[in-house]
Amino acid sequence: MDIFIQQIINGLVLGSVYALVALGYTMVYGIINLINFAHGEVLMVGALTSWTVVTTLRGTMPDSVLLVLSLIAAIVVCAALNFSIEKIAYRPLRNAPRLAPLITAMGMSLLLQTLAMIVWKPNYKPYPILLPSEPFFIGGAVINTTQIVILVVTTITLAGLMYLVNKTKLGRAMRATAENPRVAGLMGVRPDMVISATFIIGAALAALAGVMYAANYGSVQHTMGFLPGLKAFTAAVFGGIGNLPGAMVGGVLLGLIESLGAGYIGTLTGGVLGSHYQDIFAFIVLILVLTLRPQGLLGERVADRA
Repeated sequence: MDIFIQQIINGLVLGSVYALVALGYTMVYGIINLINFAHGEVLMVGALTSWTVVTTLRGTMPDSVLLVLSLIAAIVVCAALNFSIEKIAYRPLRNAPRLAPLITAMGMSLLLQTLAMIVWKPNYKPYPILLPSEPFFIGGAVINTTQIVILVVTTITLAGLMYLVNKTKLGRAMRATAENPRVAGLMGVRPDMVISATFIIGAALAALAGVMYAANYGSVQHTMGFLPGLKAFTAAVFGGIGNLPGAMVGGVLLGLIESLGAGYIGTLTGGVLGSHYQDIFAFIVLILVLTLRPQGLLGERVADRA
């Protein structure tokens, strides 16, 4: 039972990161039908930016303040990066065949990895512990302050995002652009501005996820965004690409499946496979969803373009 509770905690923490990144995928897809495969690299840039701020300013202010400052810096850098990517790489291809922006997104992913390797070097870098490390015990399982902060911040962020999309003027403009950008333009909405805002919001979520991922696992590197980005895409498809609640549910469920699988795969396979094979569960889920329910658990809310 202790192992089960521990893996549930680990799964919720990991699923929180997946959910934040999956929201960026699904928001962009919901509006312009584009899978932004460079989104995982935005997470990586956010984590490395945070690491740079933390290692440069460590000791000049309290660690908790430094963590918040590094997060703000990561959000600003990632927002500017994603805004530029959309404007330079995706906007000229908006009316091109779907294969063109998809290939461009993959190329942008490789470009960002290469640039990050040049700027930050390819070696792994330890991410300092900035929050109290005293463990808390829940029924024999252990949770630390960083994991508690991740769960709380993710919950608040997801609630705030749902409020923004459903209750604000920008949210209405986003939903109108998703339905039909041309008609939305006739009603006074500026589709280009809405799309740019969507990329900026997605970048902020990816930056937050990157800082949380680095703080939880304690290291950063130029390829660290690839697997979380790929798994977050799986989570978005799992929940229903284009569906915000679906991305949240898909991210959390995928984190739980992966964590529970890592905890019990050794027992289930008689020791043939170990916990380091946990990555296979994300792709098993992807294959099953695409085969049995390609629209995802909560369906797809993206309207057909007129």
